[in-house]
Amino acid sequence: MEQESGDNSAAGSTPSGAGGGDAHSGLGRAVRTVSGLTLVSRFAGLARDVVTARLFGDDALGSAFRAAYALPNLFRRLFGEGALSAAFLPTYVILRRDEEARADELATVVVRALTLVTSVLTLAAMGVLVLLLAVLPADEERSLSFKLMLLMLPMMPAVCLTAILGGVLQAVGRFGPPAAAPIVLNVFQIGAGLVFYAGLMADRVMAAYLVGAAAVVASLVQIVWSLWALRGRVKWGAAAGAAREHARAVFDKFLPATVGLGAVQLNSVMDMVIAMWPLWVGPTVLGVAVPLDAKSNAVLSYTQTIYQFPLGVFGIAVATAVFPMLSRAADRGEEFAGVLRRGLRLSLFIGLPATLGLIVVRHDLVAVIFGGGGRHSFTPEGVARCADALLGFSVGVWAYSLNHVYTRAFYARGDTGTPMRVAVGSVLLNLALNLTLIWPLREAGMAWATGIAATVQCAVLGWLCQTRLGVRSLDRGTLTGMARITALSLLMAAGVWVAGWIGPPAAGWGAHLLRLCVGVACGVVVFGAGAVMLRLPELRWLLARGGGPAGPVSME
Repeated sequence: MEQESGDNSAAGSTPSGAGGGDAHSGLGRAVRTVSGLTLVSRFAGLARDVVTARLFGDDALGSAFRAAYALPNLFRRLFGEGALSAAFLPTYVILRRDEEARADELATVVVRALTLVTSVLTLAAMGVLVLLLAVLPADEERSLSFKLMLLMLPMMPAVCLTAILGGVLQAVGRFGPPAAAPIVLNVFQIGAGLVFYAGLMADRVMAAYLVGAAAVVASLVQIVWSLWALRGRVKWGAAAGAAREHARAVFDKFLPATVGLGAVQLNSVMDMVIAMWPLWVGPTVLGVAVPLDAKSNAVLSYTQTIYQFPLGVFGIAVATAVFPMLSRAADRGEEFAGVLRRGLRLSLFIGLPATLGLIVVRHDLVAVIFGGGGRHSFTPEGVARCADALLGFSVGVWAYSLNHVYTRAFYARGDTGTPMRVAVGSVLLNLALNLTLIWPLREAGMAWATGIAATVQCAVLGWLCQTRLGVRSLDRGTLTGMARITALSLLMAAGVWVAGWIGPPAAGWGAHLLRLCVGVACGVVVFGAGAVMLRLPELRWLLARGGGPAGPVSME
């Protein structure tokens, strides 16, 4: 059992066994690299969502397009942001440290096997969709949804290959290319959407097909970029038998890692299936009217992109940066505990202000992003429904972030089963809450279910971290640091609320934009100034420079 390291937050001292200032700077620099490039990517993704939301709106076309994008997007998030790298990276890091050539052979075996398996799965899924189109009664909206899914399914093998190449890049300290790869996907889709706005295409349905095709092409470009970034580092020759044994170990961990890290994503897909029920099946279930409609999936899916913005930029960035360090320190108890505590504190330092900020500014935020932009923008009703859903999603942003760090701590120690079992429980809880809360809250009930399930998952993982791994993640110093972050976050939220209360009334898109800008500026100033005045060590860790135990991190 890890012993309490003492209160190290008061003066901002180094956590016990954490590796000193170099460890702080190494994690901080890696987080800045991933966060900075992911920030650009997420802004591009936000621009993509603004373009497509104003193109497809909150009607049946918007719901169908978001459903078609959901499955390949699920694979991107599962593999590109966690599960595959979580299964592959610890083994690859150890091999690279001891036998660099064997590590390159392992990457070769995994790439080949993964490409084959995912290609077969993609073809099988496409066959099922073709069969459904052939045997189900004719329905224009359902057929459009299935055809868009057929178009975009080939992204699945491509994102898997990009993910494993990204894992290799992270292992050699190059966090930049895998963090920046999604920019390509977003830029291609924005370009395709602008074809419609430029007047070169008048049919919105054909525009949906064009945007979907652009996403498929972009996924192939991502592979080429990743391979180029690995030039001279990986030799793609024949793999030896020993490398195949290591590859089997990776794939044995892969399914548990997929479930363990993918609870939020799996919940999102489950939400999508329920939200698409009126379009795919009908307005009733067992003769009872469903409290959802053709707008529900568009409202829910587009709202998910808002809360996933801070999660992707910062929450997953911290987990991505801390994972190689946890893997290297897996057999060194105090250092492992120090890295884990530092990752949790950084996650909360970013995740909790994001949680409270989204809650306070949600009405202005969704109005600016999805409303007031032309005849295909979200209707006022759709904007109001997005704000209701965003409230439910937002309450769990801090928990989503901590879950990624906790889960990677288990993986670094070779335990993939515990996070998987917890995630399965979270998915089942989410389903039960979905089927309960949609009746009084419509699609917002599914958002609340996701946030509640993530919070419960975080509490369980924290407890199991101590009982299963023997690591006390929340020692006195960590709890003290988290209490300070919580107090400052509440102060920030109060300042943002006051700014909105004394600001201009929300009458029109311009007023919403002004209120949002004032609120965001107020939040940044209050939280930033408070962190400096309180000398919160998390801010110093985030801004520290240097290599640290992970080695230098390339910005290339």
